Amino acid sequence: MRHDPPQVAAPVGGYSHGLELPPGQRLLFVSGQIPERPDGRVPEGFEDQCHAVWDNVAAVLASAGMGLQDVVKVTTFLTDPGQADTNGRIRRQRLGDLRPALTVVVARTLDAKWLLEIEVVAAQAS
Repeated sequence: MRHDPPQVAAPVGGYSHGLELPPGQRLLFVSGQIPERPDGRVPEGFEDQCHAVWDNVAAVLASAGMGLQDVVKVTTFLTDPGQADTNGRIRRQRLGDLRPALTVVVARTLDAKWLLEIEVVAAQAS
């Protein structure tokens, strides 16, 4: 159940202020995924890196029998606030009409090649 109370400014973009899970949901906490491909390559541009990160998130979810449709919380770490619009556009492409809880933080990543990192929480009926 989404929680977007009228006492808080309406969400701008593809997220919910709060998301309540029904009893009996199994949770998967996905560690921050970086834009590194399985062969060790890191794409050059931000958009390609963003897609690589979402590919990695999807692969972790799939290993648990889940998919992007099960995401309930996304935390994104960007290295440049100017990346926010592109990040949001790609997130909405990947998640469609899904409106998870969302946090976006501008911070340094552990490796200067990585322009972003994304962690998610997913839930599915057990």
